[in-house]
Amino acid sequence: MTRVRAATPADAEAIAAIYAPHVLAGIASFETEAPDADGIAARMAASDGLYPWLVAIADSGEVMAYAYATRFRDRAAYRFVVETTVYVADAAQRRGAGRLVYAALIETLRAQGFTQAIGAIALPNVGSVALHEAIGFRAAGMYHAVGYKFGRWIDVGYWQCALNAPAVPPVEPRPFVEVGVVRG
Repeated sequence: MTRVRAATPADAEAIAAIYAPHVLAGIASFETEAPDADGIAARMAASDGLYPWLVAIADSGEVMAYAYATRFRDRAAYRFVVETTVYVADAAQRRGAGRLVYAALIETLRAQGFTQAIGAIALPNVGSVALHEAIGFRAAGMYHAVGYKFGRWIDVGYWQCALNAPAVPPVEPRPFVEVGVVRG
């Protein structure tokens, strides 16, 4: 059985361990140096209580997957939209932890009042595309040859998930600390 909860700084080491293989040996991340636990904790703190970081936890207490949201772009007019990310531990692939934590993230973002979620996927990545589409994302476009890693150019596809209807005037999203984890 897997459960989802808000990530804490104590999870930073496990999150860093899940993320490192994607940085060091894969194309899912365009980083070239894997952040350590302190680096992950700093990223979590930078969310300022607005953007959620969630973890999927096994009965054993092990972090199996994590998902989080960040600001989509720096300009103020984008503040109603988030970019989302999900990573799953190698040992937990295809066991439902990624879908569970990502679906909880999407429902939490809906409850906060964000209007759109954007997922960026380095291609090819059949598993990530399938996960995004399974929870409501739809293909929205592609940038060709925008990342260079491991001696080759990599395309990035963008998937978009409508969270809430855009209102006029828009309602400011509620901080994650006020909403907590919402499960669908």
